[in-house]
Amino acid sequence: MKLADLEIFVVGNRPPGWGGRYFIFAKLTTDNGIVGYGEVYAAAVGPAAMEAVIQDVFERHMLGENPENIEMMFRRAYSSGFTQRPDPTVIGAFSGLEMACWDILGKAHDRPAYALLGGVMNERIRSYTYLYPLPHHDMNAFWSSPEMAAESAAAAVAEGFTAVKFDPAGPYTLRGGHMPAMSDISKSVAFCKAIREAVGDKADLLFGTHGQFSTGGAIRLGQAIEPYSPLWFEEPVPPDNVGAMARVARSVRIPVATGERLTTKAEFAPVLREGAATILQPALGRSGGILETKKIAAMAEVYNAQVAPHLYAGPVEWAANVQLAANIPNLLMLETIQTGGSFHLDLIRHSLVWEEGFVLAPTAPGLGIEFDEALARANPYDGSGLHLEMQEEGSNYVDGNNFAGGSPPVEE
Repeated sequence: MKLADLEIFVVGNRPPGWGGRYFIFAKLTTDNGIVGYGEVYAAAVGPAAMEAVIQDVFERHMLGENPENIEMMFRRAYSSGFTQRPDPTVIGAFSGLEMACWDILGKAHDRPAYALLGGVMNERIRSYTYLYPLPHHDMNAFWSSPEMAAESAAAAVAEGFTAVKFDPAGPYTLRGGHMPAMSDISKSVAFCKAIREAVGDKADLLFGTHGQFSTGGAIRLGQAIEPYSPLWFEEPVPPDNVGAMARVARSVRIPVATGERLTTKAEFAPVLREGAATILQPALGRSGGILETKKIAAMAEVYNAQVAPHLYAGPVEWAANVQLAANIPNLLMLETIQTGGSFHLDLIRHSLVWEEGFVLAPTAPGLGIEFDEALARANPYDGSGLHLEMQEEGSNYVDGNNFAGGSPPVEE
């Protein structure tokens, strides 16, 4: 069995757009006709450029290879161009192609991918979601309203969720770590207070930030929300500054989580070694794929750290996350777009099951999904924006900040 063909789908997300502007899916076909699907979560360049990278990685490192030889193909990609260091674009491309190989291997052996990784540890996988506006909410006002967030949290708990995530702490800016406005700290406290009062002890609070704070700013913010006992303080400083994140972790009585922007074990190892985080959030469409992320999880196990796979992408990455989550012993929980996401579920013909706060480990072969190629082709992405983008303007210390961190794509 050899890898023989690649097809790439760049799919525009439908409104309301939770999960980003577009998804990049890869379809691999073997010389004996087995098809596997993967998803690339790498968007530092536009989709057309990313398609070219995916094609190059496939043709240069994988075409004609047995899909079983994932370790060899990873080393080729990791070493390409005399690098042997993490490259989020190349490794992102490989990540999607790698999960397609696992889809093929599972189908070839008529077993779920997790069965080939050591079997099932978690048949029911705890799931969490971001808080999104309810149908009667004002979409623009929602992101700065503790009251609406609390109402959304109560609704999520009523559905079965035992953890909800929110990020009211101000803008993600390309200027680097900044000191939060006092109004952002006050708003963050108000969000935590309102949501905690709405859910009581029925759900964990997951406080999201995205690397936007200076070390001192992150500490001030973290200490302010400590009374509400969030389960985690996510990526409080820029992800490449492991030492600064470790200083935050030592100064705040909330577990620090990080990892959605990291790739390969080479970037996760210092996080564990320096005590920068006790919860890792790899995104499998960027972190190196299923096998590489299983190695990351194994490293975390040695450090008594847990894994919570990240998802702000499409349903094929979600499916890969589920396969890993079913297999590893140090799983904390799994990110889900609401209860699976309307368009997300349509793209995989509702082949993954969310039930009362948990994703059920699939028993179908490979990634356990049925990818709808016709629907993917019917929704091409024709915009010019990247999957997610940071704002150029810095924090507003006069009028406050109203940053829609989980907002839908901007109309182009």
